[in-house]
Amino acid sequence: MNMIAITIIQINLHHLPATSLAIAFLSCFLFSCNPAAKKSLPESSLQPAEKDIPNFNADSACQYTRQQVDFGPRVPNTPAHVACGDYFVRTLKRFGANVTEQKVILQNYAGTRLNARNIIASYQPENINRILLFAHWDTRPFADHDPNPENWRIPIDGANDGAGGCGVLLEIARQLQIKQPDIGVDLILFDAEDWGAPLFENNIPHPENSYCLGSAYWATNPHTPNYNARYGILLDMVGAPDATFYKERYSIRYASRILNKVWETAQSAGFGRYFIQAEGGFIEDDHVQVIKHRNIPCIDIIHLDPDGDTGFGHYWHTLHDSMDNISKETLYAVGQTLLLVIYNEK
Repeated sequence: MNMIAITIIQINLHHLPATSLAIAFLSCFLFSCNPAAKKSLPESSLQPAEKDIPNFNADSACQYTRQQVDFGPRVPNTPAHVACGDYFVRTLKRFGANVTEQKVILQNYAGTRLNARNIIASYQPENINRILLFAHWDTRPFADHDPNPENWRIPIDGANDGAGGCGVLLEIARQLQIKQPDIGVDLILFDAEDWGAPLFENNIPHPENSYCLGSAYWATNPHTPNYNARYGILLDMVGAPDATFYKERYSIRYASRILNKVWETAQSAGFGRYFIQAEGGFIEDDHVQVIKHRNIPCIDIIHLDPDGDTGFGHYWHTLHDSMDNISKETLYAVGQTLLLVIYNEK
């Protein structure tokens, strides 16, 4: 695959200008997370079975994603949020995890008190040789990038922006129960990531209380005193058809070795059309909180859309962030790459 040129810019995940990223784009075929569709998943060239590495089940990951969306928007202080949180706890316990919940009241940009809930699933908690995988599970309460202004105050389904990454982590949890790797693994579902000031809001009394509130809380109040891990991997918007994952700049700055290992693993496994060997921009996301407060090197696997007005998919922060924009092929590429990384660690 030819290198793709990208203009290096500062990107804030949640406050992007309505301009396209200057990236040359290679188009691929579109797929859907529709179980009725007849298509086969790509084969990993590393042959997981021969290396005694589990094979990621994209059907399961897609179903876990759909189950979250079926609850409705998972906005803090809503019944859907409570129900989905309970679902995560039940499912992770069923998959053999040692589950810890952080229930905390956080304050958003407007001073609203949010009943937040970080959910931590630990495997081999006694093993000091650990890695950390995380995603956010809440959904944005405002469709403030929707093309119809009448929808701006309606919460989104968040199929890709939240649920997809959590669906991948649930399938990884299921595999960790079946076969134990040589290292300990922590999976964290962060809350209150996506409740920042909407574009239509002019009066912002607490601008510092914007996005990534759950990860900021955990990073300064970890579930285990003095928690540490060798590295962390954030999944954010990892389910879109033909997603393109460029190398995020904070990841390059603070965790280049991990970033290169993950991208090279993906390339070797045949997923190079997703994991692009080119640099993206700086993205303020949950991984920055973990790097800043816990000094754990972290990378962000996040989809950038070079043709989108926002730099992300056309459905980002709109009512169109639905299951129609979830692809089993993309979930498989991300999930299988992570399993290869996990089970090759010593």
